[in-house]
Amino acid sequence: MNFVFISPNFPRTYWQFCLRLKQNGVNVLGIADTPYDSLSKELKNTLTEYYRVNSLENYDEVYRGVAYFAFRYGRIDWIESNNEYWLKQDAQLRTDFNVNTGIKADKIAAIKEKSAMKKYYAAGNIPTARQIKAVEGFEKVRAFAVETGYPLILKPDVGVGTNGTYKILNVTELEDFFHNETNFPVYVAEEFISGEICSYDAVIDSHGEPLFESMTVWPPSIMDIVNRKLDLSYYVDMNMPEELRTLGRRTVKSFGIFSRFVHLEFFRLDCDREGLGKKGGFVALEVNMRPAGGYTPDMINFAHSTDIYKIWADMVAFGENRTPQNGEQYYCAFASRRDFYRYKHSHKEIQEKYASSMVMCERMPELFWAAMGQQMYTVRLKTFEEVENFVTFVHEKN
Repeated sequence: MNFVFISPNFPRTYWQFCLRLKQNGVNVLGIADTPYDSLSKELKNTLTEYYRVNSLENYDEVYRGVAYFAFRYGRIDWIESNNEYWLKQDAQLRTDFNVNTGIKADKIAAIKEKSAMKKYYAAGNIPTARQIKAVEGFEKVRAFAVETGYPLILKPDVGVGTNGTYKILNVTELEDFFHNETNFPVYVAEEFISGEICSYDAVIDSHGEPLFESMTVWPPSIMDIVNRKLDLSYYVDMNMPEELRTLGRRTVKSFGIFSRFVHLEFFRLDCDREGLGKKGGFVALEVNMRPAGGYTPDMINFAHSTDIYKIWADMVAFGENRTPQNGEQYYCAFASRRDFYRYKHSHKEIQEKYASSMVMCERMPELFWAAMGQQMYTVRLKTFEEVENFVTFVHEKN
């Protein structure tokens, strides 16, 4: 089996996907724009061959890389990046090389365009926030805001993270948006829903069935964390509510997802919402056809005493999960700091206090700084109270 892995060097832990593939007898062929000598030793040891392009943004270069691998090794069976940024390109490459183990170009809109997602949620009877395209114009969006109430969220129909997202508090700010944002036609306006974000993280097999499921709980607004430069914390839960499991599986079926790692985001309502549900219920936010960002896959491993990289690689190579799921369960919590704040407890104090439960402690890659800060701490704990105490200890300021 020939697997072309696009950008296997980012995030840095993705070499583990490649290693598990190699251990399953898969030919792992890497394409990226990083010099070979700059790749980690671990990644180099897992790749059968590496093809460097000047820019992954240049489709023709990447196409030639895949064509070279096809000429040298034969038919390409998989093309994947597991990275939100490259999903559209992955789909086009699969189409051009007739690779049938993933999403092709004619289906990519359903998972990249927030507006296109809505009809699939509706088909699956999955509650989701109301939405209107900004291209409809100011008057229609203003009328929509009157119906839903402020705040209003305006975000690119196709986008990654919170880039370019606005929280509109009143009609004056809405007028300013339409006056100042020249790209407003590519935006969607969505009713604001308050509550923490819970993600359904799963590996889905070729029949659309989950091989592994987990829940990660995120803060209510990553946008505020980025814009206001707040501290970040989140955690992988040791359990998953049955309602989220049901909605996650229903979403998978409605979107026709197969042979993928998925990260499906839901709001957990902090109050009753007419037409959406009661406090504590779940409302769909968006689908992401890749693993959760940052080091969350590693956190899933720590929480569930498992190997999510191997579960995914087993799905690719064998179509099943060959990893036993009987390990001890924990909460795995992440808390990070920003260099410009003064904190009450020193780096050394955190390391000493949580020495027995610390599973990761390192500087974050610069690309993650805006959302995740510069210094991260990740621990494995037994109770939610311990998680709350850990976050307070790390973030407490003078």
